[in-house]
Amino acid sequence: MAPLAGPDALELLRAGTLELEGRLVEASNTTLRAYLTLDGVSARCVYKPVRGERPLWDFPDGTLAGREVSAYLLAEATGWACVPPTVLRDGPLGPGACQLWIEESDEAEQLLGFVPADAVPEGWYGVMSAQDSDGSPYVLAHADDLRLSHLAVFDVVANNADRKGGHILSTVDGHVYGVDHGLCFHVENKLRTILWGWIGEPLPDPAVEVLGKLRAELSGTLGAALAEHLTVTEVARVGTRVDALLAAGRFPAPGGDRPAVPWPPV
Repeated sequence: MAPLAGPDALELLRAGTLELEGRLVEASNTTLRAYLTLDGVSARCVYKPVRGERPLWDFPDGTLAGREVSAYLLAEATGWACVPPTVLRDGPLGPGACQLWIEESDEAEQLLGFVPADAVPEGWYGVMSAQDSDGSPYVLAHADDLRLSHLAVFDVVANNADRKGGHILSTVDGHVYGVDHGLCFHVENKLRTILWGWIGEPLPDPAVEVLGKLRAELSGTLGAALAEHLTVTEVARVGTRVDALLAAGRFPAPGGDRPAVPWPPV
C-alpha cells in the first residue's frame, strides 16, 4: 500500500470509515490503532479519543488531542512534514485525534539510541551517559542529521515536553517523523528531549528562514488555526519562542531548573 500524503491523507482521516483494530497498551492515555477506508482507499491510523485522556494538572486547558493537531499544523507550516497528517474527528469512542499510521522498518536508517561508550558512531552526538545491567558504560546518542535538527527546532518552538527516542520514527524511504505531541505548547518552558546534540551551535540558514516564515504566519492563518485548539496565551508563546530562537541564532541549552531528558528516554 503506497503511503498517503497531503490532501488525500487528510480527506481519508477526516471522512474515512474508522474500524478499531486494537489498543497500544504501552501508551499512558487510550491510544488505538484503527483502519480507515474511503472510496476504495485505505490506511491505518492512530486514534486517541479525548475521553481516554488522563487529566494532567499542568495541562489543564483544552485537550491533548487538540495539541496533537496543533503540532501537525505547526509542522506543516515549517514545510518539513515532520509530523504525520493529523486531524480532530469523531470516532467510535467520540471526538479524538486521528493520525496517519507510520510504518517503521528494521531496514530504516538508525539515527539514535544507546551505544557502547567506546563505540559511538562517527558523526553522532552523545547526550547522556548510562550503564547496562552489568555496569558497562553506554551513551545515549543521536546522529548529526539534518532531519533530526529540523525536529529539534520544531520541538523548541512547540515546547515539546516529551521527545523520547521512541517518538522518532524513520521510514525506509528516508523520512523522519515525530509523533506523540500531546505534551506540547505549554506557556512555561517544558522542553524535554533527547535531541540536545547541537547545543550552542548556529541554526542552519534554512531553519532561520523557516522561523521567519512561522513568525509571519502566526499573525495570520497559522495563528488562527492554532487558536482553535490552544489558548490565546499558548499561541502567543509560540511566537515568543520563535523570536527567542531568531534572536539567539543558535540551538538552546537546557534551562537547568527541571529534567532536560524525558524518562524513559527511548
